[in-house]
Amino acid sequence: MTPDQTTPERLGIAGSGAIACGLARAAVASEPAIETVVWARSDASAERAGTRIENGATVTTNLEDLAGCTVVVEAVAEDTAIKSDLLARLGGLLADEALIASTTSSLSVAELADASGRPDRFGALHVFNPVERMELVELAFADGASAPTRTRLSALCAALGKTAVEVPDSAGFVVNRLLFPYLFDAVGVMDSQGLSPQAVDTCMKLGAGHPMGPLALLDFVGLDVSVAIAESIGVEVPDRVRAMVAEGRLGRKSGAGFYDYSDR
Repeated sequence: MTPDQTTPERLGIAGSGAIACGLARAAVASEPAIETVVWARSDASAERAGTRIENGATVTTNLEDLAGCTVVVEAVAEDTAIKSDLLARLGGLLADEALIASTTSSLSVAELADASGRPDRFGALHVFNPVERMELVELAFADGASAPTRTRLSALCAALGKTAVEVPDSAGFVVNRLLFPYLFDAVGVMDSQGLSPQAVDTCMKLGAGHPMGPLALLDFVGLDVSVAIAESIGVEVPDRVRAMVAEGRLGRKSGAGFYDYSDR
C-alpha cells in the first residue's frame, strides 16, 4: 500500500531479465492485479520482456516512465557498480515518498541503500527464480530503514502471494549462504570421485528429496551468476567452474553447462 495505506502500490521494475519478468508476471497475476511498469535498457530487451510477460504490464525503454511508481524494484546484474549507478538515477527520479528495492541476492544492502540516496526508504527484496513458483522472499534492510518502509515492502510481498522473511544484511542472506557451499561441494565430489553430473544429481534428488540436483541447479542459476554470488560470500569456486565460464558454458541460458540444452 501507499503511505496512506488506502490505495495500491504502483510497481516499477528496473530490469528485463528472468527475475524482472517473473516479478512482473506475478504482479499482474495477483488479486487484485498490481499496476506494473517494466523498464528495459534497449528496444531488443523491451521486445523480449514484452514476449515473456505477455500482457498486463507496460514495458518501456524510458527510465522516466517509472517516475509515477510508488515502489521501484531494481533487478539488473548482480554487480555493485551497475546496481549503484541505476539506484542513484532512480533516487533522483522518484517522488520523495516512493520506495526503492533491489533483488540483490548477495550484495551489501547498506551500500546499495546509500547509493539510492534514500536509505530510509530502501530494502532488499530477494525473490527466487522461477518467481511464480518460489514462495519465499528474503527481505533485508540497512539500519536506517524506516518502520513504514519495512511495513510497505512486507505488504507488497503479501500482495504478490509470497512469504516474506526478514533476514540480516549479511553476505548471501540465509539461502545463498547455505546453498552455494553445497552446490560447489557437489562439483568437487563429482570430480574427485569420477562421477557424472547425472549420478550426483540423482543421488541428491532421490536420497535427499531435493526437487533438482546441485549440478542442474547451477546450470539453472547460471554459472557466471553462481561465481559472482560465491565470490561475494567467500565460497571457493572450483577450477572446473571457472573454466566453463571462460568457455561460455554458462548453463541453460547459453545452451550448455554441466548438461547440454541445445535441443531444448
